[in-house]
Amino acid sequence: MTSLEQLDEFKQEDVEAIIKNAIGSTLGDAMYDHNRVNDWSNNIIGSALKGLQALNYTYKYVITIIIMQKNGAGLVTSASMYWDMKRDGLCKVTWENATMNCIATIFGVSLNLDPVPLVE
Repeated sequence: MTSLEQLDEFKQEDVEAIIKNAIGSTLGDAMYDHNRVNDWSNNIIGSALKGLQALNYTYKYVITIIIMQKNGAGLVTSASMYWDMKRDGLCKVTWENATMNCIATIFGVSLNLDPVPLVE
């Protein structure tokens, strides 16, 4: 094995713990403030990426963050992927307090590829 951990499947529980910690430490008891949303999003993403990199898994990660004021409005999100169902993965974490909702979506795309036979 190399310095990077070779995984056969996406470890959702590891990713979920990291993103929950990033959201909690950034938003904590904060009240919604539209002037701070960009900074909060950047802090959550930065913290989560550091945590994911520390895992040393052979994945590329894509993270999206939605922070929305609680005002009675609805929100629907969806995602569609074409990938290796055994190795790649998705983790969605929702968080809320009295004034806001946060939805984090983390996509993990494995760098481990099986050789593809050449078609002649």
